[in-house]
Amino acid sequence: MSDEIPPTLPRVRELFEQIVELPCAEQADALRELRATAGEIAKLEELLRADQAEGRLLDRSIAECMEHIAAAEDFIRGLDENNVMKAPAAPDRDTAKIDAGVLEHVPDRSVKAQAPEPIKPTNRYGSPEASIKHFVESRATTEEFVKTTPDLRGHAIDGPGGQKLDAYEWVLLIAAHSERHTKQIEEVKANPDYPKK
Repeated sequence: MSDEIPPTLPRVRELFEQIVELPCAEQADALRELRATAGEIAKLEELLRADQAEGRLLDRSIAECMEHIAAAEDFIRGLDENNVMKAPAAPDRDTAKIDAGVLEHVPDRSVKAQAPEPIKPTNRYGSPEASIKHFVESRATTEEFVKTTPDLRGHAIDGPGGQKLDAYEWVLLIAAHSERHTKQIEEVKANPDYPKK
């Protein structure tokens, strides 16, 4: 066993220190959720390179699914920046219950949902590698939004389930959406017909 510190540890320590210095618990929690799902997606890069048309399952190849995750990151964060933060307050909401509902229901693959037209796969990034690159850049922008936006709880708009979601809950939705489609990619990979290397 080597006594060397793995090269990733200083970066992990740096990220942790950034989280604990945030002025608001919601910001730290949102960043933890975003980073957990980003870590899972990072593990899929090799799969994206190996994806073939024969690996299709559930109406999307792995590459199309990754493109959808990357496009959704921009789309949902755009709602947060352009709509939620300009909306009026929504008092008297059970935020703990809504937070838990987002984190429980959005990743649930037993409930099928249709993607809105703007985030359906169209090969907009040109390659699986470009989708990953776009996702990484977009996730950094989302993290910056979380770190620099005061009062993530101050405004709310109607969410996909019909109840009002505040900016914090929309960020949770971004992370939960990434988790949902990471699970979808794992389903594709686990299919016996998926091409082996």
